[in-house]
Amino acid sequence: MTDTEFPVHVPLVREPWGILKSLNAARQNVLSIIPEIATRQPMVSGKTGKRWHMVMDPQALRHVLLDGLADYPKSDVTKNLLRPAIGESLFVAEGAHWRWQRRAAAPVFSHRNVMNLAPIMTAAAERSAARIAASGPGAIDMADEMVRATFDVIGEVTFSGGGGFDRDALHRAIDRYIAEAGKVSLLDILGMPDWVPRPGRVFSGQVVKEMKSVADRAIDDRRTTGAKDIPDLLDLLLAGEDPETKRRMNTAELRDNLLTFIVAGHETTALTLGWALYLCAFDPAVQARARTEATSVLGTRAATGADVANLPYIRTIIDEALRLYPPAALVSRTALKRDTLGGREIRPGDTVMIPIYALHRNHLLWDAPDSFNPARFADRKAIDRYAYLPFGDGPRICIGASFALQEAVIILATLLARFRFTAIPGRDPKPVMILTLRPQGGVWLQADPL
Repeated sequence: MTDTEFPVHVPLVREPWGILKSLNAARQNVLSIIPEIATRQPMVSGKTGKRWHMVMDPQALRHVLLDGLADYPKSDVTKNLLRPAIGESLFVAEGAHWRWQRRAAAPVFSHRNVMNLAPIMTAAAERSAARIAASGPGAIDMADEMVRATFDVIGEVTFSGGGGFDRDALHRAIDRYIAEAGKVSLLDILGMPDWVPRPGRVFSGQVVKEMKSVADRAIDDRRTTGAKDIPDLLDLLLAGEDPETKRRMNTAELRDNLLTFIVAGHETTALTLGWALYLCAFDPAVQARARTEATSVLGTRAATGADVANLPYIRTIIDEALRLYPPAALVSRTALKRDTLGGREIRPGDTVMIPIYALHRNHLLWDAPDSFNPARFADRKAIDRYAYLPFGDGPRICIGASFALQEAVIILATLLARFRFTAIPGRDPKPVMILTLRPQGGVWLQADPL
């Protein structure tokens, strides 16, 4: 149990910074450039190389993400960071190219298909529990264990029975790319064109080639062997087509979207679970209530897809973990035309940032926003839709949100039903965002079998 009143948080800026200081801070932790006033105001504007606006007003966010979506495409910084690895996939593409891919991929994440994949999540939860039990007494880095468990899931639901597919090699390649290419470049902030080399991305070029070659081989192999009895994500993508144009993805498009789903499908869920376990250790009363719910539904077995609807309190812990530590804690858009947001002028070329970390901790929108309180999600209808954006919203809401939530509830419920997690004094994680909001230093907990 920590001796502080609130779970760990990011110290936010309380004074204006210049571009070089902002760059240096952003390379260490992107969230450190958010001004503290962003947690107390609906909108904050400034200029660091170019004009920017941080938006925390739900109505303005609805305009950016829904009504005016076409006028606020993803920023060049975001595209420059991700395009080398995932090309013009769903996450990066805009306009018509995005729309046809979204239509083709939407059935992949239907409720039926997500439920069909639940047994893989249950099996991964069982293996995770077995590894924790076998580790014996002492501290365990649960952040690392959750990465292993969720990559276990995404590897199986993407490449089930994948013969010569080297999942560990792909996992290492993805991790190296995020570490090297995710650091914000001064050239990106200044808006320099793509052809100007970025040192981090040049260094990671070989890693990107490795990732793409592994995915290409898997796609070619599956085209040869054919679909499984219960189709996995790759089967579903291969069979997917735009219902309007009947267009199907070519190998490069399949590979880029597959890599997108692999990265997003394990990294963000692993982070959510790591933070959720930290929070359960932070508040033993919450953990005890969640365990009572889990054991009453599961007994000693692992959770299944059918159990998720009967584990509402554990779902609220996941929701609260996503509020306090959203994996995509800051996203940005570029304004294409003159507009008004929150009564302020927006000019073409302005950067419009959505600091989800600050939005989720905004005092105008949340009661005691820095506290851990899963009960705030007992009535989801009482929460403004655009005050809570762990998966974004509007047409570009995360296509895999239901997959991630189902997986998170299955794994968390299984572990809480079998172990009591206790924090290790002096080893609290530090929230640090490069591409995603990670617990730097790990989530070190003691796991005592029940």
